[in-house]
Amino acid sequence: MIVLVVNCGSSSIKYQLYEMPEKKVMAKGLAEKVGESGSMLTHRRGDEKFELTQNIPNHKVGIELILSCLTSPEMGVLSNVKEISAVGHRVVHGGESYSDAMRIDQDVMTCIEECSDLAPLHNPPNLIGINECRAALPGVPMVAVFDTAFHQTLPRAAYLYPLPYEAYEKYRIRKYGFHGTSHAYITHRAAAILGKPVDQVNLVTCHLGNGCSMAAVRGGKSVDTTMGFTPLAGLMMGTRCGDIDPAIIPYLLSKPEYANKVAEIDKMMNKKSGLLGISGVSNDMRDLGDDAAKSGPDSRSKLAIDMFCYRVKHYVGAYMAILGRVDAICFMGGIGENGADVRAECLSNMENFGVLVDTEKNKTLRGKEGDISTDGSKIKILVIPTDEEGFIAEETYNLCK
Repeated sequence: MIVLVVNCGSSSIKYQLYEMPEKKVMAKGLAEKVGESGSMLTHRRGDEKFELTQNIPNHKVGIELILSCLTSPEMGVLSNVKEISAVGHRVVHGGESYSDAMRIDQDVMTCIEECSDLAPLHNPPNLIGINECRAALPGVPMVAVFDTAFHQTLPRAAYLYPLPYEAYEKYRIRKYGFHGTSHAYITHRAAAILGKPVDQVNLVTCHLGNGCSMAAVRGGKSVDTTMGFTPLAGLMMGTRCGDIDPAIIPYLLSKPEYANKVAEIDKMMNKKSGLLGISGVSNDMRDLGDDAAKSGPDSRSKLAIDMFCYRVKHYVGAYMAILGRVDAICFMGGIGENGADVRAECLSNMENFGVLVDTEKNKTLRGKEGDISTDGSKIKILVIPTDEEGFIAEETYNLCK
């Protein structure tokens, strides 16, 4: 079965084509700046890379261009688009309706549209991608894999906020969690590494990149996660503030420079905070490491790194307390997979909890799967490169085979 995985953003389309069930990547690529000047498509087939600089005025043209690349005699891997058996779509928000991947029908489309006010930057382009793929590939099954689905197993005590209960009943204000496809993939992969059934593993999973989230996984199911009603909550991130005292917002609104500027405060918390806001240098952990080495221990870059690691450690401890028994702490995402110093700092001084990092293993492991715990560590420390697209392909295959 040939499965196409599509992830439509507001101005981008990521795609990967898989041969299933082997999960062999046949081709992949990215259309950038859709609807903007300077749009382009980067297409990869094995070790070959093709760059097409041309106008991509909308997602319809983007999808058509992607399909033409996949069937092109020069760069393609298919003789005809009819070889595509199914399409899996990453959809950010499924609300409370879906805890699993779903074959897309009108009910699913309605739900995605109704959740657009909860994810206004993501669900609308997700819908566009689905509609354009339907038009270009009539009759081909479409599957929605929701970023929120994995966290629908949170108990009420974990997902409700201590606001008046009417806020939940009327507006569905609650913790939804995100990065669910990443946490789900890591949960299954960690279980395989540990040699245990998925329903018997307890994990703390740490997705650390420009966007960051963690999850407490009991018996293979998410029971808590750091992101909340929106992806802004929880950990300090590249440009997002994470958890703050909510009273800061009305306090800022009372100041002349922020009076009636809700959108500006929202932009500040989402785009100008986190590593970038504290360091004043960059939202990239690599840049901060370089600057801290050059500027010294009192630099703002070093402060940003320390704050980031402190908050990860805070949640590691909290989730260990929630789970009771922990089989492994798992790192994924750009920072989690490559940041040896960050991993070490996040788990420093936790020997009394049975968490011991092997310094040499940790230093040499970068961008690949491995165990960085010592032989005497009671809890395994695993680095597992995440594969959200592969997980979406598997979910799509399982529903359509």
